Amino acid sequence: MKTIRLKHIQALFTATLSAFALMGCDSLNIDNLESYDESMVWSDAKMATAYVNNLYSECFGNWNSGADANSEEITGVPWKLGTITETGTDYKKWDYTTIRHINEAIERISNSNISKDVADNLLGQAFFMRAYTYYYMVGYHGGVPYVTTPQEHGKDSLNVKRNSTKECFDFICADLDRAIQLLPEKIAASSDDYGRIDQCFARSWKAKTLLLKASPLFNPHHPYDNPYWKEAYAAAKDAYDFCLAHGISLTPNYSDIWLQEKGPEVIFAVVNSNPNKTSYYAASTRPASVSRGVNSANPTWEFIKEVPMADGKRFDDPTGKYYVGTENELLKSFWKNRDPRLYSVCFWNGSLYPVAGKPSNYRQYNALGICSGDDQYGTNPNAHTNAVNNDAYTGFYNYKGADMKLTQETCLTYDIDYVLMRLSEVMFIYAEAANENGHTDVAVDMLKLIRKRAGIEPGSDGLYGLKAGNREETRQAILDERAIELCFEGHRFWDLRRARKMMELNGLVKHGIEAIAINPDGSEMDITEAHNKAEQFELTTEDFKYVLHTTPLTPASEKAFYLEEKYYFFPIQKKTIDINPNIQQNKDWGGTFNPTME
Repeated sequence: MKTIRLKHIQALFTATLSAFALMGCDSLNIDNLESYDESMVWSDAKMATAYVNNLYSECFGNWNSGADANSEEITGVPWKLGTITETGTDYKKWDYTTIRHINEAIERISNSNISKDVADNLLGQAFFMRAYTYYYMVGYHGGVPYVTTPQEHGKDSLNVKRNSTKECFDFICADLDRAIQLLPEKIAASSDDYGRIDQCFARSWKAKTLLLKASPLFNPHHPYDNPYWKEAYAAAKDAYDFCLAHGISLTPNYSDIWLQEKGPEVIFAVVNSNPNKTSYYAASTRPASVSRGVNSANPTWEFIKEVPMADGKRFDDPTGKYYVGTENELLKSFWKNRDPRLYSVCFWNGSLYPVAGKPSNYRQYNALGICSGDDQYGTNPNAHTNAVNNDAYTGFYNYKGADMKLTQETCLTYDIDYVLMRLSEVMFIYAEAANENGHTDVAVDMLKLIRKRAGIEPGSDGLYGLKAGNREETRQAILDERAIELCFEGHRFWDLRRARKMMELNGLVKHGIEAIAINPDGSEMDITEAHNKAEQFELTTEDFKYVLHTTPLTPASEKAFYLEEKYYFFPIQKKTIDINPNIQQNKDWGGTFNPTME
């Protein structure tokens, strides 16, 4: 008997048993869980499928409320002096355990005797997952060893060298092309296979990969005049056209993208289902008084400022229909006449908050002295109390994907599907590649469609407030629009880095806003009166004045972002090089390896 050499299989079987139970399958009937005859797995379609299914949890994440803490969009100061070092673990991607598991599947299924249609589908998924995993490693470090055969446990990459960055991109695209040839074109929302990889996802990810390859990040001396933009455009157009041809379309209502699961815009979603798979997302974004802990990932004033007005123009654009003027003026009326997406992703002091378990007229407050101590934010001396979470709060809350049907007691059962890729992202990829290939009109059309769906007013010129008169303006418009449309989904820092604009974040200090109740004449309301009115939900957002505070608010806390140019490529961890001296360090970190395409 030949025993499978992957110890991974042992841990797999707990998940496999659960997966089979969900699929209505009989038990595995394995006598000895310490060792397995490989024929028991790779000659059995159900076992092989269960193995590949388990790879999904290794490759794909889930809701992450702190995904944009490394940008200006939500709270957090992750970039401090010494954040990234050669010895530390931060911003390292070296996922060769996952690669080994994927390669094992590819090798075994390729040589199995399971039916060709099942084998091809499983191989297509595995090839995609290998490309997907390498995409992030290359995105972090540049070229890495592109290992395509299973290695012994504990010996991954011991004697291999780094492939060049160009070779890695070529290998990633080759794997994606293999996947495209083997996968079904589109898995229907009604299918039992919903949540698995199909051609729509693979073609879209290939476009995303080639966009990264062509980007200024990898081509610093030829950011927009390199030959890779042409192939990025071809892949993006193919992905967009293919998705449309297979029924994928923008969800009419922006907020419904998440709340109406299996919606028309979804290209790939991580399927959640209580109690088998849930997320802590709700508990970490809700106000603490209706949650099970402190809400730790809150939108910042910096994000609120950047959201356009209802006509699509900035608050300080004097040509705008809703021109406000200065930032101080915006602070007095930040909730008025804004891009409708703002109300789908954020709420604030005085907002109606229709959460289960509360009265129908419930309003959420965070003003010091007038609301639950769990929610209070600020330093108002007239409140005669101290807020205990000033380092976590901003006066704003994340409303994106919020499930209002969950009570405080059930918020830990949050199980809305996590949409990993959707059509609007493909449209941004298409727009960016089109713009750099002389098709600025196509790029603007994509942006207009996204803004039209958002509910922004078209304006007399039909441009929805866009400033996109030439290639450079359109390039910036795409980046800015991504920041709003894809907010809190973990894109912002990586978009700035890909565009080589990461250093715009250097020195960033984030802010929140404190609410202080006022009388109609603008004077501060007696705190007892304000508290009594809040108890009856009588105070609206307009019944307060707002004061800016840095966040975190504690004076001793570090506040400013500290980034360095060499963060455009992160170092290989020293212990990896110690184990394998054939691995060269990146040149900006004392080594000789050039992680760019140049």
